[in-house]
Amino acid sequence: MTIKSLLPGALGFGTAPLGNMFRAIPDEEAAATVEAAWGQGIRYFDTAPFYGAGLSEIRLGDVLGRQPRDEYVLSTKVGRVVLDEIEDPAARDLGEKGGLFEHGRPNKMINDYTADATLRSIEDSLKRLGTDRLDIVWVHDVAQDFYGDEWLAAYETARTGAFRVLQKLREEGVIKAWGLGVNRVEPLELTLDLDEPKPDAFLLAGRYTLLDHDRALQRLLPAASAQDVDIVVGGPYSSGILAGGTHFEYQKAPAAIVDKVARIKALAERHGVGIKAAALQFSLAHPATVAAIPGATKPSRIAEDVAALGETIPAEFWTALRDQKLIADSAPVPSV
Repeated sequence: MTIKSLLPGALGFGTAPLGNMFRAIPDEEAAATVEAAWGQGIRYFDTAPFYGAGLSEIRLGDVLGRQPRDEYVLSTKVGRVVLDEIEDPAARDLGEKGGLFEHGRPNKMINDYTADATLRSIEDSLKRLGTDRLDIVWVHDVAQDFYGDEWLAAYETARTGAFRVLQKLREEGVIKAWGLGVNRVEPLELTLDLDEPKPDAFLLAGRYTLLDHDRALQRLLPAASAQDVDIVVGGPYSSGILAGGTHFEYQKAPAAIVDKVARIKALAERHGVGIKAAALQFSLAHPATVAAIPGATKPSRIAEDVAALGETIPAEFWTALRDQKLIADSAPVPSV
C-alpha cells in the first residue's frame, strides 16, 4: 500500500507542540486545537512518545477517542521508550534539540531501537492513545542531530531491530505502513540503498521547505520517487519562522535565516501571497511529497493552514523567488 492511497488528504496535523514544545500549553487549549483540526476536515494525525514523554499521545488520544476509529489515519513513532521513573526534563541530552520538551511530562525516556523495545513502544503508545491499532509507524530520529558521530550505530540497531519488526507487522496486517521519521536526509538515502527491509514512506522534517531544500532535491527525492517511497513533509514552516514565529530548526533563528525570510516575505507581499501558503504549497509541489503536517497549538492556526493550502499563488511569485536565488532552479513549484 502506498502512503498516498492511505492518507485522506494533503494536509495532516503534526502534534509535537501538544507535548509542550517550547512552552506549557493548557490541556483545554491542546484539546481545542485537535478539535479544530477535526472540525476543519483533517483526518491524519501524527504523534510520538518523544513529544513531552507521552503527553502529546495522551492529549491526542483523549480527543480522537470520541471519533470513529475508521475515520482517521494515525501515526506514531518508535525508538524511545517512556518509563515510570522520573527525571528533570530540562536536563535531558537531546543532541541539537536541547530543552525542546522541558515543559513536558517528567517521565524518563530511553533511546532503544531494538526489536523488543519497538514492540514495547508500540504497546505503550496504544495505551496512551487509547486505541487498538496504529496505521503508520515511523522509526524516530536515527540521525546526526540526536546522535552526532554515533548516529550510524543507532541506525544499525534500528536496521536489524525496529525496521524488521515493523516490516513483519506490516506483512501481518497489524500496521498498514512504516518508515523513518527524521530531520536529516542521510538516513533516508541510506535506507533507500538497502535491499531489505523496504519502507513504505518517510517523514522528513525541515529538509524540504522554502528555506532548506537543496540537499533533498539532489538525490533523496528523485530516488524516493523511483522506488515509490512517498515523502510526508514535517515542519513545512521550518519550526515556525515561516509562519510568523522566531524559531528555525527548533532554536532561535540566526540572522541569515531571518534575513532570508524577510526577502521571501517582501516578495510575497508584492504578489499578494500569504507566506504560509507559499511555504505549504512549495513543500507539496514535488511529485515525491504526498502530505504536509504542520503543527499548531491554537485552533485559529488550523484554519490558517487549510486556507493556505487552498490559496491561489501567481506563477510570477515563484519566478521572482527563482530570480533572486531564494529557491533552487530545479525545485518544482505549484502549477496555477
